Amino acid sequence: MRTAVVGINWGDEGKGRMVDLLAESYDIVVRYQGGNNAGHTVVNEKGKFILNLLPSGILRDSTINIMGPGMVIDLKHLTEEIERLKEKGVSITPDNLKISDRATICLPYHVMQDCLEEDRLKGKKFGSTRRGIGPVYGDKYMKKTLKMGDLLYDDQLKTKVSDLVEWKNLLFSAYGEKIELSSILEWLKKYSMILSPFVTNTGDILRKAEKEGKSILFEAQLGALRDVDYGILPYTTSSTTLASYAGIGSGVPELTPISVIGIVKAYSSCVGEGPFVSEMFGEDGNLLREAGGEYGAATGRPRRVGAIDIPATKYGILVQGATEIAITKLDILSCFKQIPVCTQYELEGKLISDFPYPSLLNKCQPHIEYLEGWSQDISDIRKFSDLPEAAQSYLLFLEKELGCKINYVSVGKERDQYLKMR
Repeated sequence: MRTAVVGINWGDEGKGRMVDLLAESYDIVVRYQGGNNAGHTVVNEKGKFILNLLPSGILRDSTINIMGPGMVIDLKHLTEEIERLKEKGVSITPDNLKISDRATICLPYHVMQDCLEEDRLKGKKFGSTRRGIGPVYGDKYMKKTLKMGDLLYDDQLKTKVSDLVEWKNLLFSAYGEKIELSSILEWLKKYSMILSPFVTNTGDILRKAEKEGKSILFEAQLGALRDVDYGILPYTTSSTTLASYAGIGSGVPELTPISVIGIVKAYSSCVGEGPFVSEMFGEDGNLLREAGGEYGAATGRPRRVGAIDIPATKYGILVQGATEIAITKLDILSCFKQIPVCTQYELEGKLISDFPYPSLLNKCQPHIEYLEGWSQDISDIRKFSDLPEAAQSYLLFLEKELGCKINYVSVGKERDQYLKMR
């Protein structure tokens, strides 16, 4: 069994919550792209956890967790994240956490470059999290980065780093800055001592698991609309967020997901800059943001919120190849007497149902329809048939409009606060 859990919209859909739930039925959980520029929030009997780099299966004692070669890893951030979880009683050892030797290291100068560039752009900024993700992926494709496996070969590391620093300082001179080779080597030495025991060939582990018939859950970061190729460029991340990249980013290019669970929030939310057609403002927007606790898990930034966006969601389902979807945070909509749904866009006087090229999105206006709300707490409900009739109707309406079956529905933050449609 090979399943991918992916975001259908702008990210922050609740993937970590679903991976934590599903991980009980899987032997291995793999993060296959991205870095510490987004967070997966998980609430269970052990407490509340915000995971930026670690796979969400790390909270399951019997699950092996893999950080694949498609990831970019800030060694300092990962070390601190591991320590925070250990302080809460989570066991993390080389037995249950494996880091690919081909994963890319996000160095301090990548973070520095990210911040300098966002400051230079000023009003034209992309909304970066300032954690070095764009610069490190850029360097990766220029073949000018370090891999986690380089930490295992100390005799070659200094020469590689020296060459990289010399090259990178040509850029930093334009900013009036300079990187010191000694500081980078010291940083690498400090965190290499802690993380080297976790570094291995994750492809071999996954191939062996496949032969033994073990189940694999691929975990994506962010959502389809943040994909570097198919998202709302330039307001995207710098990696491939799609399920089709799961095998490649995990270290097993020959293995692809058999099923794809697309995660869709019952309304829309978005962190950062860029077009967001269904955005809600004023009293209703503030009500929804506060009810949903819509603040970035990685950055703490207030998220922009809006009605669920049917054109954007249908597009996300398409490019993700979702075989089913899970609706999260349905309970949050209990705060509305009438629930807005963006069913189409108005573009230059015409209604359109398809998600357009990104350059046209700023010209689009939302076409809103209102469905009856249920105005009652549903967090204790565990059966679809026990939901208020209006809540049932909302889910059935979404399923019909999106053309993809809904399987899971979350009605609260806790691990057991969910139901199955059928």
